[in-house]
Amino acid sequence: MAKLILLNKPYQVLSQFSDSEGRDTLAKFVSQKNVYPAGRLDYDSEGLIALTDNGQLQHYIANPKKKMPKTYWAQVEGVPDENAFALLRKGVILKDGKTKPAKVKLIDEPRMLWPRVPPIRVRESITTQWILITIREGKNRQVRRMFAAIGSPVLRLIRYSIGVWDLDGLKPGESRVVNINLPNMK
Repeated sequence: MAKLILLNKPYQVLSQFSDSEGRDTLAKFVSQKNVYPAGRLDYDSEGLIALTDNGQLQHYIANPKKKMPKTYWAQVEGVPDENAFALLRKGVILKDGKTKPAKVKLIDEPRMLWPRVPPIRVRESITTQWILITIREGKNRQVRRMFAAIGSPVLRLIRYSIGVWDLDGLKPGESRVVNINLPNMK
């Protein structure tokens, strides 16, 4: 049996347990010892991060070859048109290669959204739009770079789910523990 901790990582928290610059880290929110992040979530992104005490489970979640879907809520500048969405669905060419196809759709502001501190910058002359995007890889800052490539910079990025696990019921800084029976992993 392996322990999986699902944490709603707040904005401006590092996805590690220590920092020489004094920034907030996972240690502020996770008191369990000997658990490690399965993947990463950028300092300026929020949402679901999984931590585990089991190397096999950590590898399973983080390994791009397993193609575990990761779903994000992205608030972007402007409203991308269908041509922009078609690019995301085919894969966008970035400096480090072409991304795998993404699933994308326009959504209303998520119902369980919490205020971000500090709030995003608001420009009255530019509309914003929430988009649900699911990817199956994890290039560095990939979702932000994909939206930049279609001309819609990301203002706020929240990872909602990793595989079957999601943020439901977790406020920023809160976590829940799930016990995983490793022989049942596929």
